[in-house]
Amino acid sequence: MKKSKAKILVVDDDAAIRQMLDVRLSMAGYDVATVADGQDALAFFEENQADLVVLDVMLPQINGFQVCRQLRQGSSIPVVMLSALADIKDRIAGLEAGADDYLVKPFSPRELEARIESILRRFRDPASARFVAPGTLEVGEIRIDSNRQQVYKGSDRIALTYTEFKLLELLFEQAGEPVSRAEILEKLWGYAPTRQGDLRVIDVYVARVRSKIEDDPKNPELILTIRGFGYVAQRRVSQLTLDY
Repeated sequence: MKKSKAKILVVDDDAAIRQMLDVRLSMAGYDVATVADGQDALAFFEENQADLVVLDVMLPQINGFQVCRQLRQGSSIPVVMLSALADIKDRIAGLEAGADDYLVKPFSPRELEARIESILRRFRDPASARFVAPGTLEVGEIRIDSNRQQVYKGSDRIALTYTEFKLLELLFEQAGEPVSRAEILEKLWGYAPTRQGDLRVIDVYVARVRSKIEDDPKNPELILTIRGFGYVAQRRVSQLTLDY
């Protein structure tokens, strides 16, 4: 049975970028749709499905940060943000809005294609990720269902984005073992850090995950910080069920 093409929505007010990405991503085997502003992007999602969004930050009417936040209210679809804003605070703002990755303009189309391929491969086929263990992992009140990519705290399901889920899964599967921020970046995003700002991204995501799973995010008990290195999940694993 032939596998269906992944559909990518490109949102950018620059017609040249829309055309370039339409051609390149189509040649790479994707089904591509393009829109020029944030309102059209949100309208698209009311009527259509997509597998990933390439989203510019500087858009007319509704900027990319706002679009991403609205998408996150009802969807965990992967989002790659593009922006001419290179400052680390702008990159962090994009990730805090719910983006899965962030590329600064001018960007390499080949790098964007590689990021898209990596995200979609893990999103559509979780078993392809090296650190995924099939089954259910429980740490304290938190239960991670790797097969369904769902997380529960007690009986309540916790809404996590794809990247937040992968970060939590990675740390809990190595509970008790310190994981460096560089290792997290390489495993989740597929590239090694080239500047300090790359590692700051990990701190943003850990803070977001803590805000959703910790009783007191300011005094975390499940994910601890190893200053100057990375993070470690508490070794409180109570159950691991493997499904074959």
